[in-house]
Amino acid sequence: MNILVINCGSSSLKYQLIDMKEEKVLAKGLSERIGIEGSRIKHKTTGKEEVVIEKPMENHKIVLELVLKTLVDPVHGAIKSMDEISAVGHRVVHGGEKFATSVKIDDEVMKALNDCVDLAPLHNPPNIMGIEACKELMPNTPMVGVFDTAFHQTMPKSNYIYPLPYELYEKYGVRKYGFHGTSHKYVSLKTAEILGKDIKDLKIITCHLGNGASVCAVENGKSIDTSMGFTPLEGLAMGTRTGDLDPAIIPFLMDKESLTIEDVNKLLNKESGVLGISGVSSDFRDLEEAAEKGNDRAELALKIFVNRVKKYIGAYIVLMGGVDAIVFTAGIGENSVEIREMICKGLDKIDIELDVEKNNVRGKEAIISKDDSKVKILVVPTNEELMIARDTKELA
Repeated sequence: MNILVINCGSSSLKYQLIDMKEEKVLAKGLSERIGIEGSRIKHKTTGKEEVVIEKPMENHKIVLELVLKTLVDPVHGAIKSMDEISAVGHRVVHGGEKFATSVKIDDEVMKALNDCVDLAPLHNPPNIMGIEACKELMPNTPMVGVFDTAFHQTMPKSNYIYPLPYELYEKYGVRKYGFHGTSHKYVSLKTAEILGKDIKDLKIITCHLGNGASVCAVENGKSIDTSMGFTPLEGLAMGTRTGDLDPAIIPFLMDKESLTIEDVNKLLNKESGVLGISGVSSDFRDLEEAAEKGNDRAELALKIFVNRVKKYIGAYIVLMGGVDAIVFTAGIGENSVEIREMICKGLDKIDIELDVEKNNVRGKEAIISKDDSKVKILVVPTNEELMIARDTKELA
C-alpha cells in the first residue's frame, strides 16, 4: 500500500510517497515559490538522481499535476501508474475543537475545515487548496486529514481555558489549542518503543525545538498540556516569535510607536524571538557561532531560549507528578549538542542526568542520559510524514 503525504504551505508544497508495507520512502520532494517568479520542484526518487523542474506554477493544482506526473515518469518516477497510490494524507494545521483525531475527508469535513479558517488564516487556506486540488486530480482516491491540533484535544479544560470572560470561549473558540501535535505524538510513541515500555505507563515531556518550538506533557500517551496556545505564538521564545509575553506590553508599544494591529502582528511573529534579542539571526546555528565569538546578545538570546524550555519542563514535571523521560526532537532538539546540554545543566538535582559523551550525537535516535539516571533523556528524530501516513493507512 502506497500513501502520498501532502503538506501545503502558502507558497510551498512538500510531499512524500511512502510504501507502508515496510514504511520506506519511495520518493519525496519540495515545490517552492508557488505563484511567484522562480517556482520549481526538487524531486528525489530513492535510488535515483535528484531532478529539478523549473517552470511557472501559478497555483497548487498545477504543482500537484506536475508532482503526480513526475511520480509516474519512466526516468525519474517511483511508480508505474497513479493506481499505485492507495490514499493521500494531508497535513492540516488547525482542526479547532471539531477534530480530536485524523479523519477521512468528505464534504462535511471540508465545511468544518473552512469554518476553522478564522483560527489559522495563514495556514488552513493553503491546506484546503491542496486537498481541493488533489480531489480534482484524484477523485476516486481516499483522502485523510491529519491535524496538528488533534493530539492536544485530550487536554483537560482546566489546562486549555484562558482566564478571560468565559463567553469569549463560547462565542469565538478562544482557548489553548496547541500545535506540533503530529510530532509530539510520533516521538512519544517512539520513546515508549525505544524504552520497551507501554506508553500508557509513562510520563513523557517532548521538546519539539526548531525555529518554531513547543513542549508537551504526555501522560499515559495523551497530551495533557502544551506550551503553544490559541496560536503558535505562545510559549517558548522562538526563532522570530516572542512566546510568553505580558499582554500589557502590546497597548504600551502601540501607543509609544504608533503601531497598527498589523504592525504588532508582524513585530510579535516575525521580528522578535531570538532574532529580535540578538539582532543576528533566527537560525540557532548562527547564534551559537556568534556567541562563541563573544557576541553578548547572541549568548543572551540562547540563554533566554534555554531558560524558557527549562521552565516548561519543570512545570510539566509538577503537573504530572513526575516524569519518566524527556525527549528532544526537531532541528535544534535533534542536532544541537550544546543547547541540549544547556537545557539539562543543573537538572541532576531532580534525577535528570545527562551523559555528556552520549549527548555527542546529531540527527539520530539515542538515549543520552547516564545509565543510572532515574529519568531517561532521549534524542528522537521526528517523522511527521510517517505519522500522517500511518493515520491515513488506518482510515483509508
